[in-house]
Amino acid sequence: MRYLVTGSQMKAIDRYAIDTVGIPSVVLMERAALAVAGAAEELAAELGGVSGTEDASAAEPGGISGNTGRRCGAADRGIQIWAVCGPGNNGADGIAAARLLHNKGYKVTVILAGDLQHSTEEFRLQRRIAENLNVRVIEWNDPLPGRCDLLIDAVFGVGLSRPVEGEYRRVLEMMNLAGAGKILAVDMPSGIHSGSGQILGVAVRADLTVMFGYRKLGSVLYPGRDFCGQVQVCDIGFPEAGIEQLGGPEQIAVTYGPEDLERLPYRPEDSHKGTFGKVLVVAGSENMGGAAYLSALAAYRMGAGLVKIMTPQKNRLMMQQLLPEAILSTYQPGEMGEEPELFHEKIEKECAWADVIVLGPGIGQGEGVWELMREFLTNAYVPMILDADGLNAVARYPELTQYFTENIIVTPHMGEMARLTGLTADQIRRDIVGVAAEYSGQHGITCVLKDAATVVCGRDGQTYVNSSGNSCMAKAGSGDVLTGVIAGILAQGGELWDAAALGVYLHGLAGDRLRGAGSGHGMLARELADEVGRI
Repeated sequence: MRYLVTGSQMKAIDRYAIDTVGIPSVVLMERAALAVAGAAEELAAELGGVSGTEDASAAEPGGISGNTGRRCGAADRGIQIWAVCGPGNNGADGIAAARLLHNKGYKVTVILAGDLQHSTEEFRLQRRIAENLNVRVIEWNDPLPGRCDLLIDAVFGVGLSRPVEGEYRRVLEMMNLAGAGKILAVDMPSGIHSGSGQILGVAVRADLTVMFGYRKLGSVLYPGRDFCGQVQVCDIGFPEAGIEQLGGPEQIAVTYGPEDLERLPYRPEDSHKGTFGKVLVVAGSENMGGAAYLSALAAYRMGAGLVKIMTPQKNRLMMQQLLPEAILSTYQPGEMGEEPELFHEKIEKECAWADVIVLGPGIGQGEGVWELMREFLTNAYVPMILDADGLNAVARYPELTQYFTENIIVTPHMGEMARLTGLTADQIRRDIVGVAAEYSGQHGITCVLKDAATVVCGRDGQTYVNSSGNSCMAKAGSGDVLTGVIAGILAQGGELWDAAALGVYLHGLAGDRLRGAGSGHGMLARELADEVGRI
């Protein structure tokens, strides 16, 4: 599990390290500068036509430590580096990094921007040291050096909270037009909100962003994720207690990485199919069984012991051919109106059988959907995932939310969330975490808000933001597979928020593995389900 902090949370961690623990700010700053300078050397080496250190074997894969003692080689000597620095501590980090690069023989110019009369104490210190060492320091409206090969963006960092205007806007526009071969951002690209990932007027698009301590939430959310380029998170000495005093996972967003595969449900050898749970998939409409098949397949691939599909009678042959492992429970769409008591008894029986229920994929919006939804919502006492047409029914009949319990997981995409909340998709994207958290808190449920960076919010305030997955997964049926994956984890005893977060990560990881194996644009939803079973 990896923490994702906002700018205000990062500032609190910084204050704790300095004021409570007693680590001098200049110590943290020097370590930050070393990380930035090391990353800049890697980029300079790429621009100079070599990779890593002069002795490539000394470089650590994916790291920067191999460069800490390096002086620029012949291929790098012509590289022109600009460090554009604002008057705050982010700018001070940039000046310190520029000084380290200057000491190693690089051609560096520090370009100061903003109101220098109101600069921080650390900024003034770093500027004084740099000038004492004859680092070239100019202001942004002075004549600029003729060429910029590598640009270090140290204007705002994580502190920006309002639109960029006036002089700062002109500075960022100048940086974007500088023609740099590579751009390295310090902690966050300037102009990107560190919490929401939104562009605040204008922003710098980096090739690499070096972050200190923890990854920033806005670097995982779009469009900030695109503007950060590659991300390196560097340990500069913040004590773990700093994040603990913020409240831990219930107050701080998290994401998962490969190390979290250990969260997969344990499968004891002394077991049988009942050990791994029973999933009821209520899905499909007449002659429209694809969603039911994909959700059921994914639940099986995730490890559920038994999966039953409840679907209209006309889908029986299709389901038997596509997924003979599934149990079938079929009905005639008219049963609800013609024999309501018998249909009620059937639903009671199915709810009693299931450990987890999937409700909604492909059920349509025809007559009887409201009654089908109400029957399941009032008779189920196990975790239930509402997806697709189930969510459209809730949007159409908001009174269904009165039957919501803490066992509910909703999995809307942007369009469905817009119908559920009355907001536009653009409004949701501007605060995707806030919208998901509000809906989750309002109804006391778990909300999986699907987007390029899917957000999972629990009723107790937990927030997960996904960092796996890719655009090749944007295909019909992908969401049905995700629903089945989450159901499969729940069937094996997973808690609601944990299952939702892990399911989202595994779903994306399966997509990443398929793209890496060459699936690319031709990736199909059923391949995602199959790949989940191979993780």
